[in-house]
Amino acid sequence: MAYRAPVEDIAFILDSVVPLAGIAATERFAEATPETVSAILTEAGRLATEVLAPLNRNGDLTPARLENGAVRSSPGFDTGFAALAEGGWIGLSADPEYGGAGLPQTLNVAVAEMFAGACLSLQLNPLLTQGQIEALQHHASDELRALYLPKLISGEWNGTMNLTEPQAGSDVGALTTRAERADDGTYRITGQKIFITWGDSDVNENTCHAVLARLPDGGKGTRGISLFMVPKYLPDDNGKPGVANSLKVVSLEHKMGIHGSPTCVMSYEGAKGWLIGQEHKGMAAMFTMMNAARLAVGMQGVAVAEAALQQAAAYAAERAQMGAIITHPDVRRMLAVSRAEVFAARAIALACAQALDLAAATGEDLWTARAAFLTPIAKAYGTDVGCRVADTGVQVHGGMGFIEETGAAQYLRDVRITPIYEGTNGIQAIDLVLRKMMDGGEMAFALIDEVLASADAAQDALPDLAAPVREAAQALRAATESLLASSQPDRLAGATPFLAAFARVLGAHFHLIAAQKGAGAREALARIYVTRILPRNAGDLAEAFAGIDQLAAIPDDAFGLGA
Repeated sequence: MAYRAPVEDIAFILDSVVPLAGIAATERFAEATPETVSAILTEAGRLATEVLAPLNRNGDLTPARLENGAVRSSPGFDTGFAALAEGGWIGLSADPEYGGAGLPQTLNVAVAEMFAGACLSLQLNPLLTQGQIEALQHHASDELRALYLPKLISGEWNGTMNLTEPQAGSDVGALTTRAERADDGTYRITGQKIFITWGDSDVNENTCHAVLARLPDGGKGTRGISLFMVPKYLPDDNGKPGVANSLKVVSLEHKMGIHGSPTCVMSYEGAKGWLIGQEHKGMAAMFTMMNAARLAVGMQGVAVAEAALQQAAAYAAERAQMGAIITHPDVRRMLAVSRAEVFAARAIALACAQALDLAAATGEDLWTARAAFLTPIAKAYGTDVGCRVADTGVQVHGGMGFIEETGAAQYLRDVRITPIYEGTNGIQAIDLVLRKMMDGGEMAFALIDEVLASADAAQDALPDLAAPVREAAQALRAATESLLASSQPDRLAGATPFLAAFARVLGAHFHLIAAQKGAGAREALARIYVTRILPRNAGDLAEAFAGIDQLAAIPDDAFGLGA
């Protein structure tokens, strides 16, 4: 079955569960009228379904390749990217001063889901570009913004993120790429970076690298790192790509999935760069880019889950084994649980985007804190759901799911990177239980209070759903109080299951709202989530507080390391 963009489901959430109306009521986003939103979702859905989705298999079977130092993209990717660029989709939420549409991030995230579900490998190009646009808007000089933003927003140029080195992954502070000041106010960048998504391209005329490097007087660790704009081609006096910079693609990584997305090893050999932000303050600018990407990656997980689920359901409806297998209880269970999880993860991601928009529109710290708290949850839960649902999709196909020709395996291979890049899901969980709890749990308790209030409001109409949601929220409140009283090592040992439990309570909350706003299938899915998925929280909270001691007590040789 061909991918079909889930326009109706997204529109329902934006109308009834995570309302866009409050965002549109602000002066900043007044142009996001119901008519405009409907038109954008419809057109994005058409583009995803008709133009991008047919390219997905091309990317898997005919990967991007390196020829004579230049990347050649998968068949049709140039046409697909041109449709994204010409339609103005890259700049949907970018500043109108530089050619963007200035529409809410919530709408942009919803649109990005459809594009990623259609062809994840291609969608990674504008995703990184949008992240770089965010970083430049917030941190770059007027001169850099004026030169680069219009080109990035139009899709003429694409943006990348250069953090990782062979010896510096999650420990970014261990990087060795160096920067030297030049007499003309620019810098010379030397070093090697790995895992650079779309680090070279033949669908854009220039690739713009945001590169972390250390100046000679930069201190140790992340505090001494600066961020530089290092383009493939140096812009000439007219802002056009001029002479080649001193950088090159050394090789492309051979990956498990997303074959159509070129993941490059980059070498910088005294390449000319321009400072983004302040010297030695590069991580602040890079985190602006990374946080935008983390939410986007969470929605990538949802996107691939949606695509995998669509294919699995279509196969189950057609496959006859003592009747269509979609009528078999266990197959129906797999599909129903998957559909319920996709809804929950989508709603959480859109709620995070909603908070970002209201923070931007109102300037209120409460919304900023809410968005920050929801970001690691949206990223980790969305990508975990992506992997679970894609894996279940293979299982629904049975033996045919293990055969590459069906395409079911591609979804699992493609989505498996999402819990890893832009900060592993373990790092997201650590961020949640440490940095995001530095407010004494204020935002966590505020969200739990919202769930409790929603459950109380639903008690009369849906008592059998409201009661377990209330019970789970109360258990989460008690767990959060215990977490705040625990030691840092114990928090780290239980961070991942704690995040999973928090996400499920939020998912149940959104399902409960949906059940009240839309009967029939909406209520039926809420029952699946509340009765079959939410009870898993008891196990996760038990693990979250099992502590560090039992993990530390296991000797290394128990893992098969030997003497």
